[in-house]
Amino acid sequence: FGLPVLLENVPETLDPILDPLLTKQVVDRGGAKTIQLGDNTVEYDERFRLYITTKLSNPHYSPEVCVRVNLLNFVATQEGLEDQ
Repeated sequence: FGLPVLLENVPETLDPILDPLLTKQVVDRGGAKTIQLGDNTVEYDERFRLYITTKLSNPHYSPEVCVRVNLLNFVATQEGLEDQ
């Protein structure tokens, strides 16, 4: 528990099963924090981190996804490097 998870090469649409994680729909049941993933209820640790990467050069995610996540663009362009 509490370990980071990396999803690589994610397309522009995310599987709806990730919604509870993205919105942190955590429930406290008897002192244990849980989250519903599909048909399974699993324990949740506050130290858990989900990282999602894509190889798309200019991905267009839905507004619903954009408000749930922090988007970082690490693309380096020739012009940007010249400005530095």
